[in-house]
Amino acid sequence: MSAEPPDVFERRVRAFFDGVPLLLEGIEGRVPRARAYRAALADAGLVGIGLPTDLGGQGLGPEYEAVYERVSLDVLPQEEATFGIGIGMAVPTIRDHGSRALQRRFIPPALRGEEIWCQLYSEPGAGSDLAGLTARAVRDGDEWVVTGQKVWTSGAQHADLAILIARTDPDLPKHRGITMFALDMHQPGVTVRPLVQVTGVAEFNEVFLDEARVPHDWVVGEVNGGWALAVALLAHERASLGRGTKTVADGRSKAGRQPLPYAGLVDRARRNGRLRDPVVRQELAAIYTGEQLIPWLAQRGVHPSIGKLWRTIQGRRAAQLAHVLAGPLGAAWETDDTDADYWAYHVLNCRGMSLGGGTDEIQRNTLGERVLGLPRESGPDRDTPFRDLPHN
Repeated sequence: MSAEPPDVFERRVRAFFDGVPLLLEGIEGRVPRARAYRAALADAGLVGIGLPTDLGGQGLGPEYEAVYERVSLDVLPQEEATFGIGIGMAVPTIRDHGSRALQRRFIPPALRGEEIWCQLYSEPGAGSDLAGLTARAVRDGDEWVVTGQKVWTSGAQHADLAILIARTDPDLPKHRGITMFALDMHQPGVTVRPLVQVTGVAEFNEVFLDEARVPHDWVVGEVNGGWALAVALLAHERASLGRGTKTVADGRSKAGRQPLPYAGLVDRARRNGRLRDPVVRQELAAIYTGEQLIPWLAQRGVHPSIGKLWRTIQGRRAAQLAHVLAGPLGAAWETDDTDADYWAYHVLNCRGMSLGGGTDEIQRNTLGERVLGLPRESGPDRDTPFRDLPHN
């Protein structure tokens, strides 16, 4: 049976998102709302547009993926963010590098929102230098036993599964003794502790692994070959962060790492009587330009670090204008003033955009080495066994 014409498909996508508010009416709680939304999206035939049908996708061509991306860009409900790591990072990595059994086990439930993923990458001593991670996995028959600590893990408190990288051979150089696993978060030996940020919100967590177990069949790719997969997943992450997708609901979400929208800043300037201020107008024009550039960069297929870097610049600039527009009132507000609380959250939150998904400095190093062909920094860590390197 042939696919419907792209224009018919577009109308179907628009009709679904128009109906999301009614679909979620009366459902309470972030996770139940998110699961209900994603299940309905799957039932409407709008998940995994380009993925094969036997993996729960639609098996449609890139022109349909482009239609979906364009139409959904400004209408995704905030519930979509719950699945960002699963859909945007774990699924494409398992699709490209996992066994057929892993693909069939993990991709269909991720697409339907039946399983929520988190990403166990960073550690207290391995952030920007991710290959310096010390969480270890030791083979025990048909399982691996994992011990260590991860940190800055977004959404771990809601996650069913994690994409994990751990050291499996300390006698190899640090980039060559790492393996990628899928980990069950609902097991003894996994402890999740929320970390409250300066915003007052606990978006991410520290995770302690105390002899947590992973079936050998849940190794993604090759044992000790996980660094290449980790880098591939980070490219998917930076691409998703650089797209500039805006989730909507009440338009006042206190979550995530997206810049303040231009439309909201215009409204704030109008309400504060600053819309005719030439300096404010100049900043608004720059923010509008940046908001348009983010999706355009993604559509051009540029290196994902470029979009990620541009988004952090946009986020800081938009937050700075919000701070200017608030004036002295931005420093204090009544506890029940949800409007002021929203703006304060984003002013405080914007600096995190330069950290999450890899710091700005790491993005520039990546662009220098992998796009411009500049030489890597010299050091002993490329060929020295990991156990012989100095550690924090």
